[in-house]
Amino acid sequence: MTTDIAKMIDHTLLKPEATKEQIVELCEEASQNGFMSVCVNPAWVKLSSELLHETDVKVCTVIGFPLGASATQTKAFETKQAIEDGATEVDMVINVGALKSGQFEDVQQDIQAVVAAAKGKALTKVIIETALLTDDEKIRACELAAAAGADYVKTSTGFSTGGATVDDIKLMRETVGPDIGVKASGGVRSTEDATAMIEAGATRIGASSGVKILQGLVADSDY
Repeated sequence: MTTDIAKMIDHTLLKPEATKEQIVELCEEASQNGFMSVCVNPAWVKLSSELLHETDVKVCTVIGFPLGASATQTKAFETKQAIEDGATEVDMVINVGALKSGQFEDVQQDIQAVVAAAKGKALTKVIIETALLTDDEKIRACELAAAAGADYVKTSTGFSTGGATVDDIKLMRETVGPDIGVKASGGVRSTEDATAMIEAGATRIGASSGVKILQGLVADSDY
């Protein structure tokens, strides 16, 4: 069980003040605990890739982060550069304002540009920033991500007004069906949080508390 959940965790450090030493520690923890990936800002992709090249831990980075309001061409270029630096997964933020303005074609094209830049080289996860959306907007965002060819939909950046909720994970899973991944991110800090998200339909967990989550599982198994 511990191994199964470890392989669902993207061990995350996206704080702007994160230091090189903290990134090194993050990579060491990911390798030691068998996490699926580390998720770092683009500036740290090359270092993380070098540190993890002899492990099966993937390097995930963020695109258009955290606001999603970058130009589409910028997001595509950022994706290509991240892959060149060693990223094998990219988590891109949608243009939330465009979605809320009803510019659905623009949102889909924005996602498609990143999917195309990553195709065959990296998984694409689409952050819809659930805390800023109505349920109807969450459904539409997931539909657009699926139509654009994304591999995952993801709840949150962790930098907005809220994070993942069980209800949002259920809604996202119902919307995309069984063939697209759902990533719960933002506020997943405990074993109980992670388990609840997985039971609701999440197939990936983005968390800075990955070690703590696994420690809770080990403690539970001692009883």
